[in-house]
Amino acid sequence: MADLIATADAASPGRALIPSPVAGGGAGAVLTRVKAFAAQPAVAKSLPMVGLIALLGIAALAWFLFSQPPQRDLFRGLADNDKAAVAEALTGAGIKYTLDRETGTLTVADDQFYQAKMMLAQAGLPKAAPDGDAMISSLPLGASRAVEGERLRGAREMDLARTIEQIDAVQKARVHLAMEQPSVFLRDRTAPAASVMLTLMGGRTLSDAQVGAMQHLVASSVPGLSPDAVSIVDQTGRLLSRDGGDSGSDASERQIAIQAKTEARYLASLNKLLTPLLGEGNFTAEVHTDLDFAEVQATRESYPKDAAAVRAETGGWTKNGGPDGPDAVGGIPGALSNQAPPAAQVAAAPGGTTTPTAPGAPAAATGEAAKTTEQYNRTFELGREVSVTKNPVGTVRRLSVAVALKDPAKGKRTPAELAQLEALIKGAVGFDQQRGDVIAVSARKFADAAPEDAGKWWDAPWVGLLARNLSALLIAALLVFGLGRPLMKRRAAAAAAAKVEAAETRATTAKDIATAISTETQVAGGAVTLEMIEAAPGYTARADLIRNFVRQDPARAALVVRDLIRADAAPGDA
Repeated sequence: MADLIATADAASPGRALIPSPVAGGGAGAVLTRVKAFAAQPAVAKSLPMVGLIALLGIAALAWFLFSQPPQRDLFRGLADNDKAAVAEALTGAGIKYTLDRETGTLTVADDQFYQAKMMLAQAGLPKAAPDGDAMISSLPLGASRAVEGERLRGAREMDLARTIEQIDAVQKARVHLAMEQPSVFLRDRTAPAASVMLTLMGGRTLSDAQVGAMQHLVASSVPGLSPDAVSIVDQTGRLLSRDGGDSGSDASERQIAIQAKTEARYLASLNKLLTPLLGEGNFTAEVHTDLDFAEVQATRESYPKDAAAVRAETGGWTKNGGPDGPDAVGGIPGALSNQAPPAAQVAAAPGGTTTPTAPGAPAAATGEAAKTTEQYNRTFELGREVSVTKNPVGTVRRLSVAVALKDPAKGKRTPAELAQLEALIKGAVGFDQQRGDVIAVSARKFADAAPEDAGKWWDAPWVGLLARNLSALLIAALLVFGLGRPLMKRRAAAAAAAKVEAAETRATTAKDIATAISTETQVAGGAVTLEMIEAAPGYTARADLIRNFVRQDPARAALVVRDLIRADAAPGDA
């Protein structure tokens, strides 16, 4: 019996002897130990499960890497305090960000980049930017006059740039000042000049008033700098400022702007009038205005005929001869000089006749005839009217309006309806027939609008997301079904082979043991058990054991037969 037990122990497949370490060292010894460790039954049984867990972990990692959207740099070169403020703002807004360990750059997902930009711009971040005070504070001691002058000029440029960046449409600004160093040895000096480089925000522009204000801002900050010497350029290289030498170009642009504004005002009036009547998209209107930009100034002076008046008069009159001439006797007024004149003398005519003096007629003067002389210098003030007439610039010389109406789905618009609409349009634009305005109204069928080109389907945002997710799923499936499934099959096959080998070994061992037990029972006549019957090597030996078992204990044999019948009748039992 001891020999049989020892044989069974030696033949038992459940025990494996660990080989002794191979003498020597190096990679061969380590590999041998690893193989010996992996050959252990417990380790070999758990290796497929460990490999499956590792594959699942690799698949999850691949899913995490490929399903995440690509990252985009948010800001570069920020100070630590700005990074902290930006990170806090992103966390408060629920936007995930990553911080590069090597460069310290903040990155966000590509689909949240502009959202983060807008949120940070609304919060006024980042705020850190060097200013003039920082440059002056960092000025080293013992610097030369040239270095000090350049630092001061750079500080002034930086302060001006920070000031210009406060304008809403300006994202970034750089200012360059061109100034000579003051010197007592120079008689003629070049006037200072300045240039401003602007980076405008997306979709924003600067008006002429804002550009002019910027020029005056820079010129007022530098002594001796004229606003015309300030050049302003945007990020596209377009010159925003205009100097005095380009007056023709300025006038042309101003005239174009006035014409466009006038036409836009007329179009707004037409849209406001026709939209409630016809509906959106049922009409189109175009307006062309011929404006008069000629600057005419006339001066006129007029002198009314009946508005003359004596301003100054000098002179007098004299009388020679006659009764009141120089021979007249004068005297003291009120005395003899006021006496009546003497009686008139009758003188004979040449024929010896006398002519009496008519009653009331003056007596005939004797001697020289009377002469009166007047000398006057008169200055007249004439009425004068000065009229200065200056015609306004940009007056409408002629107006042309064209309106196309869409016919309804059924029928056409009647001439009466068109006439009413034309009258409304004339009233809306201020039609004037004397200046030659033209109003054209026509009703037609509108062509179907061409569908907008939505671009290629693979340019849609959902395509990239779907491609990333499918790639991650494909990699995970390849790892699971390409490596995990073969490992599981191999494990199942190894387990099945182990079971078969164990069953065969167990059957062989049981057969040997049963043979030994049967022989011993026949010789010794000992008691027969169910284990001995099951381990019988053949039908003859099993039948002998069963007969001995029934002969020894018939009641127990009946119970065993009943249990076997019930076990065979139990559902689901093989």
